[in-house]
Amino acid sequence: MLLTLHANDPLIALNHFFFSTFAEIFSKQFTMVNLTREFIKSLPKAELHCHLDGSMRVETIIDLAKKDKVELPEEDPEKLRNILEVGQDCKSLTEYLRPFDITCSVLQTKEALERATYELAEDCANENVRYLEIRFSPILHINKGLSLSRVVEAVLDGKSRAEKDFDMTIGIIICGLRHLSPETTNILAELCVAYKNYGVVGFDLAGAERDFPAKDHKEAFYLIINNNINTTVHAGEAYGPESIHQALHHVRANRIGHGTRLKEDGDLLNYVNDHRIPLEMCITSNLQTKAIESYSRHPLRFYFDMGLRVTINTDNRLISKTTLTDEYLLAIKEFNFSPKELKYLITNSFKSAFLPLNQKVKLLKKISLELKEKGLEIQRDYI
Repeated sequence: MLLTLHANDPLIALNHFFFSTFAEIFSKQFTMVNLTREFIKSLPKAELHCHLDGSMRVETIIDLAKKDKVELPEEDPEKLRNILEVGQDCKSLTEYLRPFDITCSVLQTKEALERATYELAEDCANENVRYLEIRFSPILHINKGLSLSRVVEAVLDGKSRAEKDFDMTIGIIICGLRHLSPETTNILAELCVAYKNYGVVGFDLAGAERDFPAKDHKEAFYLIINNNINTTVHAGEAYGPESIHQALHHVRANRIGHGTRLKEDGDLLNYVNDHRIPLEMCITSNLQTKAIESYSRHPLRFYFDMGLRVTINTDNRLISKTTLTDEYLLAIKEFNFSPKELKYLITNSFKSAFLPLNQKVKLLKKISLELKEKGLEIQRDYI
């Protein structure tokens, strides 16, 4: 028997409702997001590993040098840029660090430090970085008579001015340096404690790992930990996983800077994963410092697939000639990160921020809504 349905039949209306609803759901679920530069730049992002003295504007370096009578190897912007940007033919971390002598030479006054901090924040804001942690070592900026406290206050002034002008939150991290004496690191730790509630959010140990173990500075970190201050340590960049082990178990790092060689110790890798210890990964600089031989050898994709909390950062915007947008595009190009995976790389950084929990939750909710509007809805399918 042939069943004839009329246009006003309830079954027709039900079928129409079902298929239109399914089409709408299907469309939302499978809408392709085009991962262009402009799209990545427009996404809200967080930057956790960014050095002030490695992220200046070339024009600012020249201007400051003229004002403060500092001699530069070149005064032409492009020629100076070629000296400061190390490129992919850089042979080691030691070679990578040489341009910092130039940048630090012009960061010796209150005005210079405040300006550099503000401009770094502005550059980040221009690519929609909404949370930024700027790290620096005050001991490198006292060559012209500034006290350590004045150095920190100058950077904090730049931070405050930037937060008023841009839609972003900024935290300052004070760095100890491995190659300096433990006594110097102690002084920097005391400085960090003094400014804990005034914009300083953490303490770091940076510099060459080989021959300068983190455990030599454990007294400084004892002071930091006893004052409930966040810690991050450069480790596993130019030295093996034992450097990461020391960072975690001798000085109690809450996050690891780089960690590219963590993959060499499976047991330690599982510990990092089990304890949700974030890794501050910097793809471009890892190749330049020869922490990796090629992009194909970078462990970012492996770590992500293992469930580690990896974050993407620039390290040094000037020295590495990069931006956070560039780093995300590099991750997409070299490691085939999909739009679904991209949103979790972004939220990993916000989750790992050195912020009080209530502030972090508010920020994450806001960022999640913005990502959803961009077609990147956060679901409960990733830790």
